[in-house]
Amino acid sequence: MKKFMFLAAMFFAAFTTASAQDQVIEEFQPHWFLQLQAGGAHTLGEAKFKDLLSPAAQVAVGYQFNPVLGLRLQGSGWESKGGWVSHPKADYKWNYASAGLDLKVSLTNLIGGWKPKRFLNVGLILGGAANIAWNNDEAQDLQAVIASQPPVFDPNGYTHELEYLWDGTKVRPVGRAGLDFDFRCSDRVAITLEGNANVLSDKYNSKKAEKKMKADWYFNALLGVRVALGPTVKRTVIPAPVVEEPAPVVEEPKPVVKPEPVKKPEMRTEIFYAIRETVAVGTEAAKLQNLIAFLKANPDTKVSVTSYADAGTGNPKINQMYASKRAENVAKALTEAGIDAARITVDSKGDTVQPFAENDKNRVSIAIAK
Repeated sequence: MKKFMFLAAMFFAAFTTASAQDQVIEEFQPHWFLQLQAGGAHTLGEAKFKDLLSPAAQVAVGYQFNPVLGLRLQGSGWESKGGWVSHPKADYKWNYASAGLDLKVSLTNLIGGWKPKRFLNVGLILGGAANIAWNNDEAQDLQAVIASQPPVFDPNGYTHELEYLWDGTKVRPVGRAGLDFDFRCSDRVAITLEGNANVLSDKYNSKKAEKKMKADWYFNALLGVRVALGPTVKRTVIPAPVVEEPAPVVEEPKPVVKPEPVKKPEMRTEIFYAIRETVAVGTEAAKLQNLIAFLKANPDTKVSVTSYADAGTGNPKINQMYASKRAENVAKALTEAGIDAARITVDSKGDTVQPFAENDKNRVSIAIAK
């Protein structure tokens, strides 16, 4: 029977030791990021869609304050196109650059909470910029051809010419909104797909719009990469509590027991803590309950509580504070359970004394009751 109990105890100890795992706590880390993108642009107009397509590129530097909100300073541009559908029918292009500030709102994290290994994050973009346009020579040449043609009568009152023709360099305010899709590659790298719409004054494409349309628009579709310039996740590993194996049961011949004086009962309890913890949790809280039960069962015993902090982390001042709080919390738990404060002695050593060779085990309160 004793052999069976010994084997069962060894099996249970091996199982609990193997199943214990370190706990990993993940926290969002604010960080700077760099974004590089390229793609195509479409300037809204009367011509066919494909005739108003042009190249576009964007570079941005930003800061992610929390899982939901970020800001970026972006510069984008390349080329815009206009289409003239009256006689003579023609397309013309000019160059532009846009520089501004965007607010980025992660809709995925806002609705579903932050998950560091989520593959797809969808975000909303809202911002404003200054649009700088130049090289409008093709529109100038087209206007010269239009002016050389006989005037066209239009019952609606349109002049059939580029009424808002401009030359040189023009700067106009622009508002923008869009969506971006980040496909996670690693903690720091993501492939980005962005679509944004930009609205500015009616004079951008040199043409006067119809009465219902009082603004010009261009749209960007951009593909690129986003790189975090620092860690995005802070991971803290809390070691699993060490489960001690029970001592083997050895059968020995029963010695002749002589009557001995009755010894006063004693108990030693070691309560371990994770980094920055000062309150016993989990299996360590169960140890504290066992100590309370012992003291209640032995009302003549007294208990001394000495707490420590590991020297491998923090500094002496902080570690003394943690050690003191641990001792105070153990004493508080005893008195709240009905143990007379006169039976309790409290002391804290900070990191000046390390009772164990293993650094992490020195975050401990040692209670000796006798």
